Amino acid sequence: MAITSANQLELLQTAEAVAREKMIDPELVIEAMEDSLARAAKSRYGAEMDIRVKIDRKTGRASFTRVRTVVEDEAVENHHAQVTAKQAKTWLADPQIGDEIIDEVPPVDLGRIAAQSAKQVILQKVREAERDRQFEEFRDRKGTIINGAVKREEYGNVIVDIGRGEGILRRNEKIGREAYRIGDRIRCYIKDVRREPRGPQVFLSRTDPQFMAELFKMEVPEIYDGIIEIKAVARDPGSRAKIAVISYDNSIDPVGACVGMRGSRVQAVVNELQGEKIDIIPWNQDQATFLVNALQPAEVSKVVIDEEAGKIEVVVPDEQLSLAIGRRGQNVRLASQLTGLDIDILTEAEESQRRQAEFAERTKLFMDTLDVDEMMAQLLVSEGFTNLEEVAYVDLDELLSIDGFDEDTAAELQARARDFLEAANAKAMENARGMGVEDSLVEFEGLTPQMLEALAMDGIKTLEDFATCADWELAGGWTTEKGQRKKDEGVLEKFNMSLEEAQTLIMTARVMLGWVDPADLEKPQDDVAEDAEAEV
Repeated sequence: MAITSANQLELLQTAEAVAREKMIDPELVIEAMEDSLARAAKSRYGAEMDIRVKIDRKTGRASFTRVRTVVEDEAVENHHAQVTAKQAKTWLADPQIGDEIIDEVPPVDLGRIAAQSAKQVILQKVREAERDRQFEEFRDRKGTIINGAVKREEYGNVIVDIGRGEGILRRNEKIGREAYRIGDRIRCYIKDVRREPRGPQVFLSRTDPQFMAELFKMEVPEIYDGIIEIKAVARDPGSRAKIAVISYDNSIDPVGACVGMRGSRVQAVVNELQGEKIDIIPWNQDQATFLVNALQPAEVSKVVIDEEAGKIEVVVPDEQLSLAIGRRGQNVRLASQLTGLDIDILTEAEESQRRQAEFAERTKLFMDTLDVDEMMAQLLVSEGFTNLEEVAYVDLDELLSIDGFDEDTAAELQARARDFLEAANAKAMENARGMGVEDSLVEFEGLTPQMLEALAMDGIKTLEDFATCADWELAGGWTTEKGQRKKDEGVLEKFNMSLEEAQTLIMTARVMLGWVDPADLEKPQDDVAEDAEAEV
């Protein structure tokens, strides 16, 4: 198979035809041809030679050239493709390092094996170019909805024809009761696009929360225009979903706009999602208000938020408990996903019982420590006093404002509280020293005797031990394992120490020990903590 003038133009025509069929640049096809011809020529003239092929883009003529590069004397590794400057003087008047000597060689006559090899090279290059084009095209469409046709099913996964490629809809990305036949039209969300050895893989989904958000964007012009924004989405695919929306135009009701005239807009989304019930909720910046909306249709009596723990307690009327929780916990689970908080639901009776238990516990505390009767202890609890320190060090006028308390009574209560605290501090300090707490930690400002006792019981007895702690080890915290929030108990958590206070104490100890330069305290605390822990 020699390349003669009769078939020179066929190269260009073939390149155009292949490029048109595969929708790639014709230049890539011609470059693949040049590469394949060069490989075939090397098998004829010798693999050590640097043979290059150039196809004229106008005439289709293929020119074969042998290239030798001028290199340093000691750098010659291949005598067939490299020459020294002295040797190059045969061809060049003033050879310089890096110059190339180009000689044209006769075109090769491709045998059957060489022709087949050239064909494989061209096909491989074209296939790679096609994969690159597909990857770039679908990567830009990630996060959008695409229409396709069911091509086949493999082990429960649906292969979808999406035009210039194929997408895969995995079993866990299908809505439970959906079944497809070959040729069925299907609408999916492009969840991910990955470049893999076998080509670009387009992963589709119909269960992703953003699939529903994109459907609403298609059905509700106000969302597409940015007047209404979808702030959060939570789904139990095929069963129920909640979507939170907000309007940036006071004249437009976000919920009404998403529902549409007689429910036409939301019904179009419901039909696409196989009858999935959708609750459209107005988003609110206030977490408590937003949660009350998210738990609809249940009514909420009270909301208590623990921001540090990321938990929220919701009190509902007794008859509303089952409605708030929902079938198999569906309603509260979706509300939790929507708000990003762990939600504990209590009935009014349970919340009242808990309040009574806390009231009785505090009453008993004051009765035992202050040696007062039940009525006086209850008066203190009713006025908001929760611990002995508040009674001991509060302004005297606050105690005098309680009905029935005169100056002598208030002063006596404060004296008893202080005496009890001083005795408790002395005992705690004695216990701490008995367990081996060193003076370096005792003299460290910010730790009470009870804290020193708790630290000693946990094996922290020196300032060095204290400085190696992490803030969450002292104040407690929360970690997430396999989607479940887990509580980490802190050594000093029972003393109401916050993460910020723990971090400040630890950094102060590290500065005192010389582990941290005081100038570094001007940096963000997280960076300083990382540097110090690395040094430790």
